[in-house]
Amino acid sequence: MSDSEPIQLRPRGPDTRTRQTPDPSNPQPVPQRGPSPEPKRATFTRQELNAILNVYGRKVAAGEWKDYALDFERETATFSIFRRASEMPIYRIEKTPKLARRQGAYSVVSQTGHILKRGHDLARVLAVLDKRLRLVE
Repeated sequence: MSDSEPIQLRPRGPDTRTRQTPDPSNPQPVPQRGPSPEPKRATFTRQELNAILNVYGRKVAAGEWKDYALDFERETATFSIFRRASEMPIYRIEKTPKLARRQGAYSVVSQTGHILKRGHDLARVLAVLDKRLRLVE
């Protein structure tokens, strides 16, 4: 698996391929019919997940965040961050490839639904979550 190859999750289920018994008088192979191909889904690449998990790991070590969830839909891939597992996500990091040429594919959305940051560069978008403490004089 290369670093640029997206991570794809496939649902488990029985193998639905069917094969007919070959006809002895016809030596041609019988084509196999399988399930129809699934539509393409938005996914995070390995580098994108590494960048997200670096920020997430720092916040977990600080005790601010506790859990996360991944959701892959047809048009968006979402990394949801939770303070506790039973709550609504406090932040959602979304990748929408359809918006890549417009406002940018990446966005950070707050719990209230406000877009905190949107852009083309994931590192800059994630910087909104990694606020540094400043000395106030």
